[in-house]
Amino acid sequence: MPRHCLACMWDYDTLEMERQRFPYAQELITGHFLRHSDAYYEWRIVDRSKKAPDKRTPAEYDDLAVACDKLGQHEKAIETIEEKIDRWPEERRYESEANLGTFLIHAGRLEEGVPHINRAIEMNPDAHFGREVYQKLLVEYVIQKRAAGVTLPLSQDYGPGPIGFAAFLVKQQNIKQADEDEEIQKATKGILGMMRFGNYRSPILLEALGDLMVAVHWQEDSKMLAARAYLKASYEVASEPAKTLYRERAKQILDLQVARNLNQLEEELQQEIEQADQFFRQIEADEIAWAAAGKNLDREYGVKYYKQPILEVSNAKFPQDPVKKITMILVIVAASFVLALVAAIVVIWKWGWKSPQSKNESKV
Repeated sequence: MPRHCLACMWDYDTLEMERQRFPYAQELITGHFLRHSDAYYEWRIVDRSKKAPDKRTPAEYDDLAVACDKLGQHEKAIETIEEKIDRWPEERRYESEANLGTFLIHAGRLEEGVPHINRAIEMNPDAHFGREVYQKLLVEYVIQKRAAGVTLPLSQDYGPGPIGFAAFLVKQQNIKQADEDEEIQKATKGILGMMRFGNYRSPILLEALGDLMVAVHWQEDSKMLAARAYLKASYEVASEPAKTLYRERAKQILDLQVARNLNQLEEELQQEIEQADQFFRQIEADEIAWAAAGKNLDREYGVKYYKQPILEVSNAKFPQDPVKKITMILVIVAASFVLALVAAIVVIWKWGWKSPQSKNESKV
């Protein structure tokens, strides 16, 4: 059966099932997860710089470099990690290669970053649940698209089967159709990891996430989350044409989801983003206050924020669209009738009709 050829009914459980298939995906799309403010990373640089360079440990170099990268100081991050490699060529080398590759990618030096990611994969292919494998594939996908002169969105395709990054993934990995869903699930986990520990607002990551979430079998896909990812990507780009295309992609997905429309989903998403922003503003205020009081932010943060916050979803309050609901019911009834008719024909064809005479003869 071609994928995406059937629409789906929607209710509160639909989104909850999607959230179970992809834990924390909705939180990562909206930004409602434990993360640090700039104040924390500024404090970390001061704290880790208290030691002279020749007294620092390899781990402290990693902390410094990551803090610089988080503050957008990508070249400083690269310089710091290269200094660590010069001092300790082999110690914590996996972390060095993974970090250096990531910093180069964040600096826009994609081609330079890929070899370092390759070395990190060779050293520890299962680290972070294999996240670097999908980081490398996504970077190669972006390089290919940029070489072709493509801007965001990276893909404007829509239709049955994997699209965009999902299609690139299947082709590059030479995945058999029977194994596609499993591979796409793994890649989705990898992209979510990049969002958690990298830039959750990246339109490239959000687009890739949407591509993956609608690529699995239609009964296991996640249209509600995919539409959110594309719609959030539209908020993160400056280009009006790109905004329009991402919104259109979200609408196309919702057209396959009964009782949902773009306006409803956008209201839900904006409520979720505001909830995330409120939570983060509290973290930011705490970290600023702790730094001003001369406290250890690592210790204070660990004491107060020791578990993942709960994102309250309120979309169940929206009534179903009656037109779409009636249409879907009619489609389901018609499909059920056709399936029943086909089943009857198959039975008749298989067993055939027997006249009373032929039945008597069979008893002889």
